[in-house]
Amino acid sequence: MRVEAFVSQQDILNLAKEGDARAIAFLIGQALQSFGVTAKASLENDTLHLLLEAEQLPAEEACLRVAVKGLQRLEPNNVYAVTVYGRRGGQQLPAWTQTVELKKRLTNAPVSVPAPVSVPAPVSVPEPVSVAAAPIPAAAAIPTAPIPVALPKLEKTPNFTTAPTETPEKSPPKPRKIPTRKPTNQRQKKPSPQPDRAGTKTQKSWLSIGTLSLILVPISGLVLGSQLYKPSTTATINPLTSKPAVQKVRSTSSPAPAAKPAPKSPSQAVIKPANSPATVSIKAVGDMIPGTNFPYNKLPENKERLFESVKPYLQGADILFGNFESTMTDYPYSSKGGGGGMLFAFRTPPSYAKIFKDVGFDILNIANNHSYDFNEQGFKDTIKNIDSNGMKSVGKRDQIVYQNVKGVNFAFIGFSNYGEVHNSLLELQAGAEVVKKAKQKADIVVISVHAGAEGTGAQNVRNKNEFFYGENRGNMVLFSRTMIDAGADLILGHGPHVTRAVELYKGKLIAYSLGNFMGYRTLSTAGELGQSLILDVKMTPKGDFVSGKIIPIELSSQGIPSVDEDFRTVGLIRRLTKSDFPNTGLTIDDKGQILKKSK
Repeated sequence: MRVEAFVSQQDILNLAKEGDARAIAFLIGQALQSFGVTAKASLENDTLHLLLEAEQLPAEEACLRVAVKGLQRLEPNNVYAVTVYGRRGGQQLPAWTQTVELKKRLTNAPVSVPAPVSVPAPVSVPEPVSVAAAPIPAAAAIPTAPIPVALPKLEKTPNFTTAPTETPEKSPPKPRKIPTRKPTNQRQKKPSPQPDRAGTKTQKSWLSIGTLSLILVPISGLVLGSQLYKPSTTATINPLTSKPAVQKVRSTSSPAPAAKPAPKSPSQAVIKPANSPATVSIKAVGDMIPGTNFPYNKLPENKERLFESVKPYLQGADILFGNFESTMTDYPYSSKGGGGGMLFAFRTPPSYAKIFKDVGFDILNIANNHSYDFNEQGFKDTIKNIDSNGMKSVGKRDQIVYQNVKGVNFAFIGFSNYGEVHNSLLELQAGAEVVKKAKQKADIVVISVHAGAEGTGAQNVRNKNEFFYGENRGNMVLFSRTMIDAGADLILGHGPHVTRAVELYKGKLIAYSLGNFMGYRTLSTAGELGQSLILDVKMTPKGDFVSGKIIPIELSSQGIPSVDEDFRTVGLIRRLTKSDFPNTGLTIDDKGQILKKSK
C-alpha cells in the first residue's frame, strides 16, 4: 500500500536513527546513487540486511566502507550488526557478502522492530514536500544468512570522497605487478577542525555527492559536532611550559640483583656488566605520516618545522621509538592504483629520513598497513632509507632488532595483522616463539604492534577480537599478555588512531594505543583523534616497570604536534584505564605521572 506523507530531510534522518530500515537504505542509496548503486534493506531482529545492486558488480570494499561508516555515525536504535550483500543487476544471488558487528549487544534486552514508515523518492527541493514512499521489497527477497561464495578481488574502488583541489600527477604506464600481498585496509580520511579551537569549525560532509548533500550533510554535521573537543575553562598549572632537561638515572633506585639470571628462557643470557644502570628509559610515540607526494603533493614547505614544537620533549631517553606509517621511496607505482576514493597510499621522499634522525629517533616500526603502499620495492626502499640514516627499522617477518644501551641489550619485534610480510598478531604461538628467541640474547624485549579497530568508537579495550570493515584486527589483550608470558617486557600498541588505556601485567607495562602523533594533511585531527602523547617509560635492566609519564600532545588541523597545556590526553587515558582495567596496579595523577600502586 502506498502512503502519502510530508517528509523532510530531518524526518528521514530521525527515522534512520530510530532504526527504520527503509530510511537507512534511502540515505545509503543516495550516497551511492551517482555510482549506479541502489540500496534495499530489511531489519530482522537486531541485524540490518542491506542489498546493494548495480548494473556492474558493486565494489565490495568501497561499498562496505560507505555502509558501515554511515551506520556507525547514525547509531540507529536496535541495530547491532549489518550484513551487506553485493549483487549484479539481473542476478538472483549476491556475488559477495560481509557481516560486521556495529556495537555490543545488551544481554536480556528486549529487541524491538520499528514500524514501517514511508520514505520519499529522491527529490531536489530543499523544503519538505509531499512524496510517495517507494515500496521496499519483502525481507524474504534478501538472504538472511551469509552465502558461501568466493569474494571477488577488488581491482578498483570508486571515488566516494571529495575530489582533490590539486592537480594529480601523471603517472607513467604501470609495469607488470609484483606478486606481493595487497594490503586490505584503506583508511577513510575524516574532516579536520580549523586551527581556532574556540571558534566555529568548518565541517565537510564525509561524502561528496553534489546536490544530494541536502540529505547527507546532517549526518556528518551531527557526528562531527559530537566528536569535536570543547576545551575546558578550568585553569591548570602547567609543568611543561619550560623545556625539560635530560633525565638522569636515579641512584636511589634498587639495582637489579646480580646473582639471578635475567632471561626467562632456558638459554644463557648476556652477562650484565657490574655497573649496570638502575633504570633504563624509552620514549615512544604513535602513528607518524610527515606528508605525502602521492597522488599529488601534500608535503610541507619546510619539513624541519614538523617536529619543531615537540623536539625538546622527545629528548632525554635511552631509546626513542615511533611508528612510521608511510613509505620512504621514489618508486612511482602504488599497489593501490592512482589512489583516491577509499584508497590511501602514502609516499614520503627519502630525504625525510634525516628529520627523524635529527630529532633523535632510534627505532621506527614499519609493521603496519601502509608499508606495502608502493609494493615490495617501496617496502625495501623504506628499510634502506631508515637504516642508512643511522636508525633501525623493525617490522619484517621473523625479524629481531637489537639495540645495546648502557650495557643493557634491547630487542624490538614488530607485529601487525598483515602476516605474510610482518609477524602476525593473529599467530600467537609463532609470535611467542620469536619472543623466546629474542629473550635468549636480550635483557629487555619490546613489542611494537599495529592492531585494533580504528576511530573514536574504538577507544575502549575489550578482551576479544576486534574487527574493522570486516577485517580481523586481533585481540590486543590476549596478544599482549601472551607475549609477556613468553618473555616480552613492554608492549607498544598503535593503529586505532586514538589513545587507549594502559595496563600493568605481571610487572610489565602495556600501552594499548599511542594514537596519532603526526599526520601532515593526511590524518584526521578532529576531537580525540587529535589528542596524543609521548609515553616516557622507565624500567629496570630486567624490563620490570618502574614508572612512567604521559607528556600530552595535541595535533593542529594540519596534523603537526605540539604540547597540550590543557593535559587533555592525561585525563582521557586516566578515564580509559579506570574503565577498562579497574584492577590494574597503576595510578595516573593529573600531571601524567604513572606509578605502581603501593601494596
